Amino acid sequence: MRSNQQSGQFRWDHAASLMPVGGAAQQCPQGALVPDLLHDCDQVAVVYDKGQTPPEITIMQVSGFVHTVLADGIAVAVVACTSGPAPSAENVLLVERSS
Repeated sequence: MRSNQQSGQFRWDHAASLMPVGGAAQQCPQGALVPDLLHDCDQVAVVYDKGQTPPEITIMQVSGFVHTVLADGIAVAVVACTSGPAPSAENVLLVERSS
């Protein structure tokens, strides 16, 4: 990766975890938002432990334009978007966390 932690269109140095900073380490998938330089939105990333099987990503519509992103049935993000397409499982980034 480059020194500014930019890899292609994603700015990993500006990624925001959806978990509390002081939270205990968890053995389950966690969500993060990663800025996307090519689109005017952030991308949802799901981080899972190294050596584990990548989680199955599903999207559940909560209301008209609110969707929940689930990783192996665990809610990792809630996305509200009034313009553009609804989120899809294919657009969620899967990131393996090193130990």
